[in-house]
Amino acid sequence: MYRQGDVLIMALEESAVPSNLVDAPGELRDGRGRLVLALGEVTGHAHAVPGPGRLIKEGGVFGPMLLHLPDGGRVVHEEHAVIPLPKGWFRVVRQREYAPGAIRVVAD
Repeated sequence: MYRQGDVLIMALEESAVPSNLVDAPGELRDGRGRLVLALGEVTGHAHAVPGPGRLIKEGGVFGPMLLHLPDGGRVVHEEHAVIPLPKGWFRVVRQREYAPGAIRVVAD
């Protein structure tokens, strides 16, 4: 299990990958070609994976994303240490917070 700020990344066995996945929208790659796991609304900094890989969104508003890194990779962010990841599948979950009347994704 890996955590970088408000992003949690958990290794996932390939046999546990759901079959009804939809590729995440193209805007999840930024101008530098990185897969963006979370973009800071305040700072503009990003938790991102440079290099090859695939980011897939599971259903629902708060549905987690699945990250496939066929050759391994690393998670980078302007204010956090780099996290190396082995090759394989990962579940990516954004931290949530409760505000009166709503549950929302934590703003970075």
